Amino acid sequence: MIATSTVRTVEEVVYPPTAPGAELYPALDLANSILTTSGGNVIDLLDTPHAATRWLQDHGLLPPEGRLHETCATRLRTMRQHLRALLAARITRTLPSREAVNAINDALTRVPTAAPLRWDSSTGPLRVPKHPTDQLVDHALGLLAADAADLLTTPDADRLTTCDSPPCTRYLLRNGRRQWCSTRCGDRARAARAYARRTRSTT
Repeated sequence: MIATSTVRTVEEVVYPPTAPGAELYPALDLANSILTTSGGNVIDLLDTPHAATRWLQDHGLLPPEGRLHETCATRLRTMRQHLRALLAARITRTLPSREAVNAINDALTRVPTAAPLRWDSSTGPLRVPKHPTDQLVDHALGLLAADAADLLTTPDADRLTTCDSPPCTRYLLRNGRRQWCSTRCGDRARAARAYARRTRSTT
């Protein structure tokens, strides 16, 4: 997102840079497409069909002419919810819900080019292609699901963690001792710890 030289856009002010590891795993970036600001406000980067379309296009998962409708944007947001549940389960070494696992597997097994069989009462059997947008979204969700499965089953999964700067809820791949998703969160965490130390020393 590009701002002019004199005006900072809302996106530039609010949206933090990509979290460590998200440049390698689009699924990790999808999980982080819902943000909690330092003021506690929640910002959803997929909150409208236009925003969801832009997110997929920015990640090379939707052609420039592709356009999502609300139904498809909802499917992407639902995938994100399940993915966040799986990441949380991997980090805490707990069992995720069956629904979250099934959602990833369902996306993995969809075949966007296969037209389902229908049986019309007057004309008999016929094959009706899915809506083109549905096919595009099936393809995008399938790629994201495969990416998520790779992330969760490779050694990188041991580096998964959450940003250590509340109220941020983003995920990242830890690099050494660093557990912040951005410089902004790191500065906020250090400032909070310095304030806590000063407070203890004056009591």
